[in-house]
Amino acid sequence: MSHHTLEESVASHETPGSQFYPPFAISQALEAEADERISHYPESKRAATLPLLHIVQHHFGYISAPSIEWVAAKLSIEPIKVLEVVSFYPGFRQSAPGKFHIRVCRTLSCAMGGSYELMDRLCELTGIDRSASDSHHHPISVSPCGKFSVEFAECLASCGSAPVCMVNDDFHEAVAPAKAEALLASYTAKA
Repeated sequence: MSHHTLEESVASHETPGSQFYPPFAISQALEAEADERISHYPESKRAATLPLLHIVQHHFGYISAPSIEWVAAKLSIEPIKVLEVVSFYPGFRQSAPGKFHIRVCRTLSCAMGGSYELMDRLCELTGIDRSASDSHHHPISVSPCGKFSVEFAECLASCGSAPVCMVNDDFHEAVAPAKAEALLASYTAKA
């Protein structure tokens, strides 16, 4: 798989949120962290695919074509094998999210509690256009300023306090659409 083919296969990763994440670059610290993680899998380096992808996403915000090539080289496997993992797991992002990434639960309890209305309100307040999003290849939509991004999530495990959402790693319960503005303001104050 050539670099060009890989670039074409990975979702368009440049978004307004890119400004908040460093470009993919291999550092000694990244190499050391990857090598340490790989050492946990002496029988098969390939088993370290998920841990290495988590490291990349943690450091750079999303999984880019160059990072897929790097993971593949570290594990002595073809880049397509890494891309298959990235494409399969919805937790891996192939495009830069916003500085504050909001995942809104859309399973039954949350949907009945107003999660679709919450999503609409969040988009209205941030100027996010979700018309090009789909649930698998392009689930993330980013605000024009790059500060916010949204995507739907499957069950965030708090059905009794619907609707729920996560902003980065922060969990929020009972976020009625009317509370969307206050939620966003609490993060804008941190920016």
